[in-house]
Amino acid sequence: MGVLAGKVVLVTGGGNGIGRDCALIAACEGAKVVVNDLGGGLHGGDECSTGPAETVAQEIRAAGGEAVSNSESVTSLAAAQGMVRQAIDTFGGLHAVINPAGILRDHMFHKMDPADWDAVIDVHLRGSFNVCRAAIEHFREQHDGSFVLFTSTSGLIGNVGQTNYAAAKLGIMGLSRVLAMEGASRNVRSNIIAPVAWTRMTQSVPIKDEAQAERRKRMAETVRPDQPAKLAVALCAEAARGVSGQIFGARGDDVLLYSQPRPIATLHKDEGWTPASLLAEAFPQMSEQFYPLSQPWAAAPAKKG
Repeated sequence: MGVLAGKVVLVTGGGNGIGRDCALIAACEGAKVVVNDLGGGLHGGDECSTGPAETVAQEIRAAGGEAVSNSESVTSLAAAQGMVRQAIDTFGGLHAVINPAGILRDHMFHKMDPADWDAVIDVHLRGSFNVCRAAIEHFREQHDGSFVLFTSTSGLIGNVGQTNYAAAKLGIMGLSRVLAMEGASRNVRSNIIAPVAWTRMTQSVPIKDEAQAERRKRMAETVRPDQPAKLAVALCAEAARGVSGQIFGARGDDVLLYSQPRPIATLHKDEGWTPASLLAEAFPQMSEQFYPLSQPWAAAPAKKG
């Protein structure tokens, strides 16, 4: 009996990387799993295949679990609705959606082609909307449902060359937060994870120098896709019904909880502000609290669990 015994879970991007481990771990924890994966390449837009999703589904069944595959695209609402119907028709219900499906098309913004912008937004942000919209009414009617969506430090903090990816990932933060607020009265939860894991997505980022190459080597040894996947699965469990609207991170064996944007400084002027007074007074007074562009994303000191 695992933490997801009796549950049905839809995992997108389940053929590789974090999605694959989400599907396998969910099944090990007792869930019946719909494994979705378009079967395309990292950059999307290429020939798709049913192979990756079905391979993972077969692995689950071979281990004694229950799983079916789906090779449709999260960029289509109709396809996402089909995934939900497949879960209900095959297994009699749906209780959680884990959505790590994603692509990369990195460019500096001044070189960003609109097609590359649209493709990344479609998969990450529109894809998150589609799978959530397809499942939300079912979740609300049964007073039970968990969305686990995936953000990134590129969105929360920033990363050069990833304006499209960062915009999508920060948009997912807003989507998840409001889903959690609107779903609170119906036990519909939503949380997001910013993962650090050695996957084909992180492997695709170009290496610029020896120091970065060394960091990548250590990363491959210490941060694995199963680590954020375990967090995603835990967030689907009944025991996590009090956890919603949060931003988590997973980096190796560290689990992170992120702050969420709130005002950190307020300046008032009785006669109102002018452009000149803002420049002369407000910005200088606030400048010590400005976040530098090179702000590292170091977390608070780790505590032993």
